[in-house]
Amino acid sequence: MQDALHQLTYFSRNRLAGLEEALHDGIRDILSVARRNNATVGVTGALIFNSLCFAQILEGSREAVEHIFERIAQDDRHEDVTLLTFSPAAERLFGNWSMAYVGLSARDTERFGGFAGESGFDPRRMSADALGQAIYQLVYDRDGPA
Repeated sequence: MQDALHQLTYFSRNRLAGLEEALHDGIRDILSVARRNNATVGVTGALIFNSLCFAQILEGSREAVEHIFERIAQDDRHEDVTLLTFSPAAERLFGNWSMAYVGLSARDTERFGGFAGESGFDPRRMSADALGQAIYQLVYDRDGPA
């Protein structure tokens, strides 16, 4: 029997350092690895990033999502990794993306007015539901239902 669908939401403080190009390289690396690995194990989700923090939703089997989250928690590009929710889910929110992304791009900066920079976005001040809704809204406002 296949493991039931689970959804995990977390946020962490950004430890990527350097000039803008170094940040872009770091994010490109994270996305490349995540998209490849997630597709292999049937995990979908979305990542948002600004210069201060990451926030992410992962969806898939309990085992696959736990494994990915454990790697994230040990990744030195993240600090103060905070698990907000990890529970069964009725359906995928990001089923069309191995890893949707909103953050460091000219398109995102223009559209979300500073979100990708040092904005007031602070997931520590949001409930898990509010953060999940913000991620969902940012992705779907930008990309629509892929």
